Amino acid sequence: MVKDVKIDETSVFPIGLGTWNIGNSTSEAEQEIEALQKGIQAGAQVIDTAEMYGGGASEKLVGQAIKEYNRDSFYLISKVSPGNASKKQLPKSLEQSLQRLQVDYLDLYLLHWKSTVALEETVEVMEDMKKAGKIKAWGVSNFDAPDMENLYSLADGKNCVTNQIKYNMIDRGSEYDLLPYMREHHLPLVAYSPIIKNSLQRFNEHQSQVLAEIAENHQASLQQILLAWSIRDRNTIAIPKSSNVTHVLDNIDAAQIHFTTSELEQIDNVFQKPTEKQPLALW
Repeated sequence: MVKDVKIDETSVFPIGLGTWNIGNSTSEAEQEIEALQKGIQAGAQVIDTAEMYGGGASEKLVGQAIKEYNRDSFYLISKVSPGNASKKQLPKSLEQSLQRLQVDYLDLYLLHWKSTVALEETVEVMEDMKKAGKIKAWGVSNFDAPDMENLYSLADGKNCVTNQIKYNMIDRGSEYDLLPYMREHHLPLVAYSPIIKNSLQRFNEHQSQVLAEIAENHQASLQQILLAWSIRDRNTIAIPKSSNVTHVLDNIDAAQIHFTTSELEQIDNVFQKPTEKQPLALW
């Protein structure tokens, strides 16, 4: 049975729909809209986008895809770009995102990465937007452990409900200090790039062999194994890019995969856990 992940006060399916690089081509729009809609129909709830993606094109396409569904049937995340994270600009950016998405509120609004705007100011305006009913919750993205500590030192910093980062079998550096910090503060992880791009070219022969055997055990694809691994702690929401119906449905099915202790040990043997602090993986 698939266990939902609790983010703020909402329980959601652990595999969502990522939209980076979606909405940039009119010739692909129909397929991309169908992929998102089939994902929602198959049980995905989280849809992740950002004002930066295609200069708003991604949000517009998501808006087209979701307009025929009840608002409470999906969990909508967007992100404000750091340059717009001020008290003056953030409300304008948020309003524009809402218009493109054709909704009245966001379930979650994230600061896309660290800004030159004082963090205190961004937190304050996020709280204002929450009180105004424009967002239900807020969080951050691409924050490392020291950044989270800084955030939590602020008066309302503990109202942050998640941190979205790059996380997959190769990019495990966050396991050293960031993920333990998030667990300590009961923060779920939102993982982008959980399916490693060009994975077969990036894995050595031993890694490929181990994963192929595990995939065979579960009658699953390599991509499904990578995705299932990223959510194995049952406190992570993975948001693979979702522009192809077949891939979207395969991604959702990956939530059914549960690894044995032996399989997880085999993976750890070929994709080592970090033993020292590493720079946060980006993009």
